[in-house]
Amino acid sequence: METVSNNLEYIQEQIKIIFSNHDKIISSNTEKKINEVIKERIGKKILISTIIRRYKDLNNKINIIDGLIYQKIIETEDSESIDELILNLPLGIINLEKSTKIDYQPLQNLLINKHFQEADKLTQKYLCKIVEKQTNKEKNWLYFTDIQYIETNELWQIDLLWQIYSKGKFGFSVQKDIWVKNNRKWDKLWEKINWLENKTGMMRRYPTEFNWTIEAPIGHLPLFNQLRGTQTLYYLFKKIDW
Repeated sequence: METVSNNLEYIQEQIKIIFSNHDKIISSNTEKKINEVIKERIGKKILISTIIRRYKDLNNKINIIDGLIYQKIIETEDSESIDELILNLPLGIINLEKSTKIDYQPLQNLLINKHFQEADKLTQKYLCKIVEKQTNKEKNWLYFTDIQYIETNELWQIDLLWQIYSKGKFGFSVQKDIWVKNNRKWDKLWEKINWLENKTGMMRRYPTEFNWTIEAPIGHLPLFNQLRGTQTLYYLFKKIDW
């Protein structure tokens, strides 16, 4: 019994450390702790009950830790744990804003399951649809003059989904942060987020030369008018103030 008690105390201490992490991007050390705890049945149960409680707490701000744990539970083969998670959080870790004009649940589903290429395509469609609703004009891509029609709340919701289900690595605000830290130089941004082909220095070809996995560099996704110059992305970045 002492061994079990000691093990439980150890797991509880690790979980406390995991949720005290406030990094913008989850470190490999934190992810290692999550993997270690999930291996233990009691650890998995405590993690599930914790993210459920945090979800229901209106004063709590859901963050990337919750998203990663949700994904990792879904990826296990423990049907009992998955059933408990789905029963309490059937749509994911984010309670999508009802004030938004578009149903973002399909995007949340894709990102939970790390279908990043499909999520990227859907993101572009959503942005075009937002503009279409305002202008009554069909859009296949956006010009800088279209960005004014994208409400901040809509952009924030899309960006949040990308961040939460990518360990904090992906999202428009992540890209803007890299751009700002590199003196707003576009060539530096392309280099940092790996949109340039290493040998030629030319923009990567869509879609085969982009990395559609969680192993992609920070800021690599989502794509946005990557072949149409910088003006539209500049105006999109101006919208981001969070």
